Amino acid sequence: MIVVAALVVALIAAELFVRNQVKSCMAQQFETQLGSQVDVGLAWKPVLLQSLDNKVPYVTIDSDDSSFGPARQMEVHARVDDIQIERTAESSGTIGSSEADIHWTTEGILATLQEQTFGGLISGVEADSNAGTLTFSVGPAGLAEMTVKPTAAGGTVNIDTTGAEILGFGLPTDLVDGIVQTLTDSLQTYPLGMAPTSVTVTDEAIDISLEGGSYTMPAQDPNQQQQVEGSCGVLV
Repeated sequence: MIVVAALVVALIAAELFVRNQVKSCMAQQFETQLGSQVDVGLAWKPVLLQSLDNKVPYVTIDSDDSSFGPARQMEVHARVDDIQIERTAESSGTIGSSEADIHWTTEGILATLQEQTFGGLISGVEADSNAGTLTFSVGPAGLAEMTVKPTAAGGTVNIDTTGAEILGFGLPTDLVDGIVQTLTDSLQTYPLGMAPTSVTVTDEAIDISLEGGSYTMPAQDPNQQQQVEGSCGVLV
């Protein structure tokens, strides 16, 4: 009984140790995709068993400050399912499907626009859940306003301008086009082949739902792979 108990304790200790190593390693890999620090959760399946059959039921990924394209301060909660680890010269494995929820607050949208060439031209962002629109205050004291409506269709997010005026006159075309292009670029490029299926405007943010199907993960950089070989269950 003492020997059996000792073996059980040893297996539990080994599982916890390896699981922590894998979570740390996987977090580093997904950070390259999301552009920020992430928290990784592993499936119930013991990591020691995963290392034998190279199959991972799922992983969860959470990030509070992701960057897609020019976007800043996006909150991401994702899940990747049916992961098969198979390292070759062309790939590091495949995933069966993925899904994610993105929360982009008006503060994050404002920070993104101000970081671009607009600088102090954009002084505020307001979201209207009833109209499904975003309104940008342009110039000092919100002298002008521009309103857009984001929608999802065909795996892309479209940004339609519904209003752009200053004292009854239209805003400069370059400014309007620049804002629309920045928002569009921020909402088009996502990791793991995921694409937007819906966009919802709340009173403080944009919420985007993503889905992805079968996806081949790119091959790991040889230098990076050598550093993490044997300790990471998923390399993306």
